[in-house]
This record gives sequence, C-alpha cells and structure tokens, in this order.
Amino acid sequence: MSEGYNFGQLNALVVDDYFPMHEIMRGILKEFGVARVAEATSGKAAITELEFFHADIIFTDYMMDDMNGLELIQEIRAGNTPANRFVPIVVVSAYTEVREILAARDIGATEFLAKPISGKLVYYRLRSIVEHPRVFVEAETFFGPDRRRRELELIEENRRLEEYEYKKAEREKIRPT
Repeated sequence: MSEGYNFGQLNALVVDDYFPMHEIMRGILKEFGVARVAEATSGKAAITELEFFHADIIFTDYMMDDMNGLELIQEIRAGNTPANRFVPIVVVSAYTEVREILAARDIGATEFLAKPISGKLVYYRLRSIVEHPRVFVEAETFFGPDRRRRELELIEENRRLEEYEYKKAEREKIRPT
C-alpha cells in the first residue's frame, strides 16, 4: 500500500489512553516502514516523551484523562512543548460529530481520522500530508495549518486599490454643481 513512499525515516508518536490502540497503530505504521514509533497515554505523557523523541508526525486521541488531544495540540502549536510547532498532527477519534471535527481543525489539527481505523485510512492520511502539505497560518488567536481545503482562485489585480461603487456614488452626490 505504501508504494512510491519511503516512510523509513519517519518517527511517529501515538498518543492514546487505550493500549490496544497503541498496538494497532504501531502495527500499521511498522507495516508502512515507519522507522520508530513512540507511545504515550495522555497529552502530558506525550509532552514528556517529546523531550526525548523527535516526532515527525503525531497521532493523538481526542478524549483522554490528564490532558486531552486538543489540549496537546494547543500546547504544541503555542510552542510550549519540545515538539516542532509545524509537526503534522492527526486526531484519531471515535467522536466524529461535526463539532468535534471542527474543534480539532480550529485548534490546529492537520488531519482527522475516525475510529475504527484501518491501515488504508492511516495510509490515506499519511499520503495526504505528503502530497498536500498545508501552509501554516499565524494570527492573533490561531497558529496551525490553513483550515481552508480548496484552492482559491487568485485575483490578478488588487481590488483594494479600486473605490467601492457606493463611495463613488456618495462622492458624486456630495460634489457641488
């Protein structure tokens, strides 16, 4: 399934409080040739692990005790952890309502993966990260991958230099005759 990609240099961190999920993810990632897979059972444990482990990608559960996946993402994107702020982060969750997906996106997740997972779905997320790297945005209240998925058509001329129609109309009304 990983034809064309060499994931042999990739280091992945799996953050989940359910141990069987560690085994599943480790097995899938090893099957794709991922070099090293580290594991943590909470966001706080992940931050400690990141002091010793350079993660090229992080897979985190949404809901965990101690520190959940969204709090972990927030800390990473804020630069409060040893992790690279730009590291791709995939939220892996059984909570798949639109509000959870949007919350993950709005906090800085790169991708979202619904449980139960399969090797094919994990591969699609890895491939998406490789083939379509996301531009990062830094604003007053957000740092993370650009939340827009579609490419916007660029306007060649700078429309801000043009006057709005209503300003033209008002200026013409005010003009003395």
